[in-house]
Amino acid sequence: MEKDDEKFLTIKEVAGLLGVTPLTLRNWDKKGKLVSFRNPVNGYRMYTISQIEEFFDEMRRERNRRGKFKIKIKVVEVKD
Repeated sequence: MEKDDEKFLTIKEVAGLLGVTPLTLRNWDKKGKLVSFRNPVNGYRMYTISQIEEFFDEMRRERNRRGKFKIKIKVVEVKD
């Protein structure tokens, strides 16, 4: 993953996209489920768009393997 050329999303933005709370994302980070990058200036958790897309794809594959309902995900472009 080439993170230098990518735009980053804040924990609040990602929580909104995934429909979870920032606390859930922090817990996933600690457990290694969705590991964040850290902003070198302030230490805040940040996520790349491609990282979130990969996470969505993995969620979809996992649900399909389990035979549960299928999810549709709409990826929107984040404006600066």
